Amino acid sequence: MTNKQYSLLSLPVIVAALGFFVDVFDLLLFGIVRKPSFRELGLSPADILSKGELTVSIQLTGMVIGGIIWGIIGDKYGRLKVLFGSILLYSLANIANGFVHDINWYIIIRFIAGLGLAGELGAGITLTAEILPKEKRGLAGTIIAVCGVLGGISAALLSKVISDWRTLYFIGGGIGLVLLALRVSVAESSMFTSLEKTKTTRGNYLLFLNNKDRFFRYLKGMLIGMPVWYCIGLLIFFADEFARQMGISGVTPGNAILYQYIGLGLGDMSAGLISQALQSRKKALYIFYGIFIIFLYLFFTQQNSSPAWFYFICSGLGFGTGISVLYIITSAEQFGTNLRASASTSITNFVRGFAPLLLLIFKPLRDYNNLGYIKAAWVIGIAVMLISTAALYFTKESFGKDLDFTE
Repeated sequence: MTNKQYSLLSLPVIVAALGFFVDVFDLLLFGIVRKPSFRELGLSPADILSKGELTVSIQLTGMVIGGIIWGIIGDKYGRLKVLFGSILLYSLANIANGFVHDINWYIIIRFIAGLGLAGELGAGITLTAEILPKEKRGLAGTIIAVCGVLGGISAALLSKVISDWRTLYFIGGGIGLVLLALRVSVAESSMFTSLEKTKTTRGNYLLFLNNKDRFFRYLKGMLIGMPVWYCIGLLIFFADEFARQMGISGVTPGNAILYQYIGLGLGDMSAGLISQALQSRKKALYIFYGIFIIFLYLFFTQQNSSPAWFYFICSGLGFGTGISVLYIITSAEQFGTNLRASASTSITNFVRGFAPLLLLIFKPLRDYNNLGYIKAAWVIGIAVMLISTAALYFTKESFGKDLDFTE
C-alpha cells in the first residue's frame, strides 16, 4: 500500500487525531481535579500545593521513561503496537485512579498513567507522516493538533458539569478503551513494513548518542518544544498560585486550563496553516515564539487585575504555544525511518519532562536572595526562550522533506 492511497481524512489520520484527543483529556485531567481530589483525600492547603508539584513531576517523569520505551517499541515492532499498548495502559490507569483513597497510591498510578500517555502522540505523528504525501503532512498535523486541544477543552468543560473527580477519571479511561476498538482497522505504515524486510538496525536508542550530528539533531528537537511545557506545567497548572501572588482572586486551575487550551487550539490550527503557506516549519515556529513572548510579558506584568484579564492572557499564552504538533513533525522529519518513532515519541516526552525539571529549579530559585514566585518564573521563562530560539536557529528546515530514508 502506498502513501498516495491515503487522504487527510483517512482512518489512520482520524484515529491518530482521536488518540491525541484522549491523550490531552487524560493528561490535563489531573491539573483540573488536583485540588478537589486532594482535599477529599485529606490533604492540607500547603500539602495540596507541594504534593501537586510532586505528582506533576512524577507523572511527567513517567512520560519521559515511557517515551524512550514506546519509541523503541515503535521502531522495532511497529507504530501500531505503540498506539494499542499506550492507550490500553493509560486508560486502565485512569480507571484505577478513580478508586484510590491514599495519596501514595494516587502518585504511583499517575506515574503509570504517564508511562502510558507517553506513546500516543509521537506514534500517531510518525504513522501519519509516513503514510501521507509530503505536502500534506503539515495539514494532517493541524487536524491532529486541533483534536488534541478539543480534548483539553472537553476535560475542562466536563469538570464543570460533573463535580465528582472519580467519575471524571472513569470517563477518561472509558473513552480510551472505546478508541482502542476503533484502532483495530488501522494498517501499519508501508515505510515501516518495507524496512522490516531489511537488516537495518531499528530502534537502537544508542544511535542517538554515538554520532555527534544525530545527537545534536535529537537535542535540538527537545529544546525547540521547551516553551510549551514551561507554559503548561508551570504557569497554567499553578495559575491559582500565580494569581494569588499577583493580587488576583477567583482564578482556578481548571478555568486557566480551559482558556489556555482554547488559545492553544487556535494556535495549533494557525501554526499548521502558516507553516503550509510559508512552506517552512522554522518561520512558523519563529512567529509563534514571538507571540508567546508578548503574552509572557503581559502575564508577569499584571497586578491586581481581573480574573477575566488573567484568563485572556492564558488564552494568549496558549495561542503562542500552539506549536506542539508542529515541533513534533519537525523533529520526526529530521530522522530516518529506523529511528523516527524513537525520535518523535521520546522528544515529545522529554519536552513534557522539562516541566518537573523546571519545577525543581523553580523551588530553590524563588528562595534565592528572596527572588520570589513571580521573578523566579520570569528568570526561567527568559532562559527557556533564549535556549529554544538558539536551538531552532541551528535546526535544518524540513518542510517537504522525503522521509523514505534510514540512519
